Amino acid sequence: MSKVAVVYWSQSGNTEAMANALAEGAAAEAQEVSTFSADMVADYDAFAFGCPAMGAEELDPDFEEVWNDCVPAFGDKPVALFGSYDWGTGEWMETWKESAEGAGVNVVDTVIANLEPDDEAVDALKALGAKLAE
Repeated sequence: MSKVAVVYWSQSGNTEAMANALAEGAAAEAQEVSTFSADMVADYDAFAFGCPAMGAEELDPDFEEVWNDCVPAFGDKPVALFGSYDWGTGEWMETWKESAEGAGVNVVDTVIANLEPDDEAVDALKALGAKLAE
């Protein structure tokens, strides 16, 4: 079984709820981004990073700083991306995924939710967590 890091930032609690569902599926604990660093990447086999859409469909600057520090350390380890949004179309996730893949990140899947995750999103997150833990 792979050791999975579930790292998130949440403003309203929606992305935190998503992180907890994903962590449940992975038999892991969700951790707030301020407790994670690139030095910890070597301790894990797979990752799930979550951030809500902020401003004009972008990542939170503090979250993005940790994310950018981790990107070179991922190697070919699987990484899932997730997060919630309030308005717009979820474009921030496509932009984030394309940027990550362009930097060589092995993005295995993404899950987004409009506001609070519904049952379908929770099920998808739990399944994704289990997939990362395989």
